[in-house]
Amino acid sequence: MSQRKFIKILILFLCGLILFSAIGLVILWLQNTQRNNDFQTNTNSIFPRVANIEISQGQKVLIREESAETKLAAAQDMAAENYQMAMDKLTQSLQTYPNDPEALIYLNNAQIGNNKSYSIAVAAPIATNTNGAKEILRGVAQAQQEINQAGGIKGIPLKVVIANDHNSPEIAKKLAQELANDADILGVIGHWSSDVTLASAEIYQSEQLVVISPVSTSVELSSFGDYIFRTVPSDRFAGSALSRYMVNQLGRKKAAIFFNSQSNYSQSLKDEFTKSLFSDGGEIVGEFDLSQKNFDPNNDWQQAKNQGAEVLMLALTTDTIEEALAVIKINKKELFLLGGDDGYNTELLQRGAGNAVGMVLAIPWHISAHNNDPFVGVAKRLWGGEISWRTALAYDATLALINGLGETPNPTRQSLQATLSKPNFSFQGASGSVNFLPSGDRNQAVQLVRVKANNLAEFGYEFHIFPSLNSN
Repeated sequence: MSQRKFIKILILFLCGLILFSAIGLVILWLQNTQRNNDFQTNTNSIFPRVANIEISQGQKVLIREESAETKLAAAQDMAAENYQMAMDKLTQSLQTYPNDPEALIYLNNAQIGNNKSYSIAVAAPIATNTNGAKEILRGVAQAQQEINQAGGIKGIPLKVVIANDHNSPEIAKKLAQELANDADILGVIGHWSSDVTLASAEIYQSEQLVVISPVSTSVELSSFGDYIFRTVPSDRFAGSALSRYMVNQLGRKKAAIFFNSQSNYSQSLKDEFTKSLFSDGGEIVGEFDLSQKNFDPNNDWQQAKNQGAEVLMLALTTDTIEEALAVIKINKKELFLLGGDDGYNTELLQRGAGNAVGMVLAIPWHISAHNNDPFVGVAKRLWGGEISWRTALAYDATLALINGLGETPNPTRQSLQATLSKPNFSFQGASGSVNFLPSGDRNQAVQLVRVKANNLAEFGYEFHIFPSLNSN
């Protein structure tokens, strides 16, 4: 090969290499630009990026199960502080999806813009239990809208930050620390499961940040710390009410319990029901773990029956609903069924079908007992009738923070805790008069509801409150 030809080939090779490298650099630059744009659009700029942590005042959409294009566009406007444009888009989104609490919270926040406000956070299991998270967010959104439309807390509006805890203890602990690190956050509403609330409670306590749970019922939360409160009654009330109903109204004394050993809530309800039943003259003839890998609903149901069980108490959780439904199906209404508040969900009505008819659950609140209350009227207008006890108790948790902040000029986290802890602190909420015991607990009776057939209901069945169930 001649030297001239070799040089030409070398030049062409070098040119190709340069061109290829240039194309690669352009592609890499475009990818980084897009990644940065996505970060700016979808991340709340006041919070640092932490793995698995999602927190937003409106700059990021956390609930995307419905068509969220308009809400996503509004998030871009919120990130750019184009609040009027965000308000227009969020209003449009709510016209299409009126029962979307995330959109309403972001709309309320957009109306505040950069003006002075008090900030609280709500932590919910958005990624793992979207429907349950929306139940909580509806109560928070309603309370926020009502106070802001009334002029705010002594003239200062309320801003709400939404956080996704994935119903994970580990993520919730990181989340609690992130919220504690933001000095603007004065209080937190959360979390869903007792395990998650217990895992994060130590951080809230050590950082002196009030947290109020509207859902977690484990007795372990009682007296956990003076910054830990809840608007939901503990499992002690539910266990006692179910035991009294079983002994006094069903006239039965022998029960078998199906529970989830991996859930603090389920263990707590099992223990409280057991103690109450022994006290009431009954006995537990068997315990069966729904969370066991080798759980056999046919075998365990038959064993419970052979051991003399007259009643099955299902301390089910959302992650053992399949196993509980299998037991309900096998039972075919032969043995009486009791349950806790986690059984209050559409899965039981939709898939339990006729086999769940007659099952009695202990829950903190039911709409039919409060139809004339102002909360219910507003909730029906906002959410179209989708109102659960979780919505009502989240509303009360938000009102607790609102009233606590309103009782102190220039409130701080410490002054808020001191106000909530006062013996005379009280207000009227969706579930009646709300005040906290020294333990942080709510001294409130539960209500018993029964699964009943109703052809007009969405799934042909409903949870119905019977006055006779609540007479004792």
